Amino acid sequence: MKIKLGNLFLIFSLCMLIGCKSSSRHLGDPVPKQDWYEAFSQKLPLLGHRNWVLVVDKAYPAPAGENMIVIDTEKPMAEVLGGVVGLINQQAHVSPIFYADKELQYLDENIAPGLKDYKASLDTLFNHIKPQPLIHEEVFRKMDQAASLFQVIVLKTESLIPYSSVFIELDCKYWDASREKILRERMANAKNN
Repeated sequence: MKIKLGNLFLIFSLCMLIGCKSSSRHLGDPVPKQDWYEAFSQKLPLLGHRNWVLVVDKAYPAPAGENMIVIDTEKPMAEVLGGVVGLINQQAHVSPIFYADKELQYLDENIAPGLKDYKASLDTLFNHIKPQPLIHEEVFRKMDQAASLFQVIVLKTESLIPYSSVFIELDCKYWDASREKILRERMANAKNN
């Protein structure tokens, strides 16, 4: 049976396409294109104390590591951040601790066009909360530590404003540091008796 060169090329191309489609996705690979809100809302109930959610600008580097899940939202920062905060606030099990790049405090509209509008959107969203400032490199150290043990969700936005990322550490909503301290004191007292 003779196969023409054109047909052979077509068969080879189809095999390559099928092979590429069937490759398995690793945990650290970007989530396939879908509605970011739906993807995040499905993952959030599985997250807990010590997990992180990063809402980052467009140039934030793609993280390495199998515990880092990247979702490309293709949406503006304010929209994604508003959705994330809304979803976290609906949860019974986790509460957010917010961090922002300290460098953002030293930028102005002259060197970062669009900054004024971005800061106004942050003020609206965080009307009674002030994100804790962290030097950008410190953020990376925290992420390295967290990702070695816990899952980190990275939501990439269309923001082109430098140092505009917001980092959210999830904490336990129904347990706090003061009650933990009481528990530890009771345990220490019981051990001494």
